[in-house]
Amino acid sequence: MPPGFSTHLGEWHLLTWTFLAVLVPVLLTLWCSVQRSKRAVLMKEVFRKSKHDWRYTDLFSKPTYCCVCCQHVLRGAFCDCCGVCADERCLRRADRALPCKEVVAPARDDGSLAHHWVRGNVPLCSYCAVCKQQCGTQPKLCDLRCIWCQTVVHDDCKPNLEDEGRCDLGEFRTLIIPPHYLHHINKLRRRHPDEYCKLAALCGSGWTPVLVLANTRSGNNMAEALLGEFRMLLNPVQVFDLTKMPPGRALQLCTLLPPGSVRVLVCGGDGTVGWVLDAIDTMKLKGQEVFIPRVTILPLGTGNDLSNSLGWGAGYAGEIPVEQVLRNILDAEVVSMDRWKVQVASKGYYFRKPKVLSMNNYFSVGPDALMALNFHAHREKTPSFFSSRIINKAVYFLYGTKDCLVQECKDLDKRIELELDGERVNLPSLEGIIVCNIGYWGGGCRLWEGMGDEPCPLDDGLLEVVGVYGSFHCAQIQVKLANPVRLGQAHTVRLVLKSSRMPMQVDGEPWAQGPCTITITHKTQALMLYHSAEQTDDEEDDSSGSEADTPDTPKTVPKLPGLANSL
Repeated sequence: MPPGFSTHLGEWHLLTWTFLAVLVPVLLTLWCSVQRSKRAVLMKEVFRKSKHDWRYTDLFSKPTYCCVCCQHVLRGAFCDCCGVCADERCLRRADRALPCKEVVAPARDDGSLAHHWVRGNVPLCSYCAVCKQQCGTQPKLCDLRCIWCQTVVHDDCKPNLEDEGRCDLGEFRTLIIPPHYLHHINKLRRRHPDEYCKLAALCGSGWTPVLVLANTRSGNNMAEALLGEFRMLLNPVQVFDLTKMPPGRALQLCTLLPPGSVRVLVCGGDGTVGWVLDAIDTMKLKGQEVFIPRVTILPLGTGNDLSNSLGWGAGYAGEIPVEQVLRNILDAEVVSMDRWKVQVASKGYYFRKPKVLSMNNYFSVGPDALMALNFHAHREKTPSFFSSRIINKAVYFLYGTKDCLVQECKDLDKRIELELDGERVNLPSLEGIIVCNIGYWGGGCRLWEGMGDEPCPLDDGLLEVVGVYGSFHCAQIQVKLANPVRLGQAHTVRLVLKSSRMPMQVDGEPWAQGPCTITITHKTQALMLYHSAEQTDDEEDDSSGSEADTPDTPKTVPKLPGLANSL
């Protein structure tokens, strides 16, 4: 053997094993990626053709069993509408063998709806409707749940149910559109509101169906999960994703329901609420005013000032279950809210149509609009970064701190003229002007009431106009160390920007504006739902029996109620 041969051999062995140690994991990773891609393509094809609304998950959040093979599964797919779960191998069989919720279906011969049972994976801490003992306690696919009324029973207790198989749609029957109602609608020869009112008798007294309109891009990205929970509790035809269907199309379902009965739950921020209210105004222009729904809010945005003013809280983060949200809607009262038209006529463009916007919350020019403009620009570039309400508010704080040093909006009083109901207002040395319609501003700050006056109603046809000295003054107002400069109240507000460009915003939608004339006038009123968290239990008990028979009558409420947040 030549000298040094064993040394070279050892080096070659080391190189070979090093090469294999690097190559094998890479090949395994590539193979897994290819298999995962193939699996995703196959499942996407199944999802596309399926009647179920499948959602794939890599890890179920609770012990879950396949509804086909009854085996425990860690990853697989579940249906958002009916709750059927299946692993990847059983997905096609589940799709064929297990029917989903039927959004349109005839009733039984006696006019009732039959239970639709799904075996296993019952909600945690659910109790049998017969023996009142806890269900789902055994480590296997067991017990049954009706996907319409949410009744849960043990396998052995099901024959002892006293309802003879009739499903009454459960606790939220007054909010659900039954499948047999839509079946009757499809068979109508003459579609007229009177016919809808006759059919509504099939759904019981006090029937006020709710439509859920959710914006999955709002705030903290909770809307995707909420859509699934609402589809599980309601008829899936009532639940809409606004990123896939605009509110104008979704609200056309109101025209198939009894006039004045529909309630709309908007899951999103103030911008989403404004989007829906604009679609409702379009319904009025189409002559569909009798079908106008009442609007309520589940606040998922960053500021949520309109939601706060109506008693629905400053932000929803899952602290109460979806069932409680629906109960709050049942207890809510109808109120009227002013909406305003903001007309922006740019200087020097006399033959161009003025820009027209709708305002629900507030209009502002100055430092708060500058913060919103900077935030909006960066969110458009990197939307994935702004997926948390806390991060969003932190970014607002950073831009506010920057403006305290730079003061881009100083000398506003020299660049702008303000008129309230035609009378010129002498401005002090300000950096910003805020025109408010509602009680809250800037994510929960009370501007007008904070200055000691009695709160104003939401439907008084008046705007409150205040001024701020700068970003630092805004921060002091937020923590109640200072008050804004009161400029007055008016039915019509006119601002003339004489020179330079200034940041402006309407309801959190900002832009940079050159010399122009801005006119704010009354546009219309919207019917909103107001939730008071100050009701006592006795009041709730007294009202629960009579609310079903009492028509929705608009009530005047303060702009700035001293409410504890219900959410």
